[in-house]
Amino acid sequence: MKVLIVRLSAFGDIIHCLPALDDLLNNPRIRELHWLIDERYGFVGEILPRRVTLHRVALKGAHPLRSAWHTIRQLRAIGFDAVLDLQGLMKSSLLARACGSPVYGFDKKYLREKFSVLLMQPVIFHAQEKHVTQQYRRITAACSKRNEASPFPYKAPKIELKETHCLLDPQLLAKLGLENKRYIVLHSAGGWETKQLPIATWIKIATNLPSSAPTAVFTWGNDKERLQAETLAAASDGFALPERLNMSALCTLLTGAYAAVGADTGLIHLAAALDTPTITFWGPSASWRSAPIGDKQWHIESNPECGPCFHRTCKHFNCMDQIQPDAIVKVLHEL
Repeated sequence: MKVLIVRLSAFGDIIHCLPALDDLLNNPRIRELHWLIDERYGFVGEILPRRVTLHRVALKGAHPLRSAWHTIRQLRAIGFDAVLDLQGLMKSSLLARACGSPVYGFDKKYLREKFSVLLMQPVIFHAQEKHVTQQYRRITAACSKRNEASPFPYKAPKIELKETHCLLDPQLLAKLGLENKRYIVLHSAGGWETKQLPIATWIKIATNLPSSAPTAVFTWGNDKERLQAETLAAASDGFALPERLNMSALCTLLTGAYAAVGADTGLIHLAAALDTPTITFWGPSASWRSAPIGDKQWHIESNPECGPCFHRTCKHFNCMDQIQPDAIVKVLHEL
């Protein structure tokens, strides 16, 4: 079988697909596995196993329709036996359907854009499959005609760097001045406005790190986040990354960290998949739906009466105000 996965974005969501990808790679019937990704997130594709062929489409480029048509023609020529839409949006369903058939996708009860059901075969989820990794595994099983009566168990995303295109950079920590230092990564960024911790909370965390790992390293992914990271570092005697790291360098930084702290973001999901201890905080999004789960993962819940709402903006923002820095500091000191 030749199978195509359509998961265009975003950083953390691609990480969540890794257990489903493992299921496909371990299926002896599948001899070719391809993945279609948005060009803006092509860097995340570097952590996919080398056995996966990655294809990019520039949906936000200067000529999105031309890019989509060119990509579709290339993929249709391959001749897929099944296409898996692991995004569940109209754009992903349109691309999936244009690239081949049959197309398997989300249970229609979970679709945000309901009309996408017209372009694929919805896979019915078990009532106990609440975590997105379970749901992705259910969809991928459909292409093998597996119809498990029991729920697919949660399986933690894991990255074996030796099987990917990422190479650890042995000079990176020395270049950053972090060689022989014990440091904790603090990712103050958040893809949504509602995932942002107050500045005062970050400063209190950064100034109360355990003596076993006293250095706070603030990470960022764009210019706005860089300014925030530099502001926090200056206020807490911490360290802000001097440049944006590529995926190999980012993996090097995270694998060397004592722990990583942040919201429900791609970098923190990457850290967990690399087996780095993580502390995540939750308010607008739900830990039962997308949190990394394992012996090295801790979750701090705000549990507002109005949440989890899954909203990117809010008029009465209070989720992150309810996250107490002492709760995060306590976990760091107990690691």
